[in-house]
Amino acid sequence: MDIISFEPLAKTMAIDSIIAYQKYISPSKGFSCSHRLLHGGDSCSNYVKTLLSEQKLQEAVQSSIKRFQDCAAARKTCDLHQS
Repeated sequence: MDIISFEPLAKTMAIDSIIAYQKYISPSKGFSCSHRLLHGGDSCSNYVKTLLSEQKLQEAVQSSIKRFQDCAAARKTCDLHQS
């Protein structure tokens, strides 16, 4: 009995969604990734896109959650510096 893995399809769909976000939504939202602004390096969307291409889906999701938490903390730091 063959086991079908949906992981490649899920990863492709997630990456394609990020690409669409970067192309159509991100340019018009009026602000940048707080993590990138505070720490340099990749934006969260680029970071997650890279994770999805290099790691198993479950690992990428876990790393993404941590990154988004770090980005939220960076946002608070950026807000304090702008006040």
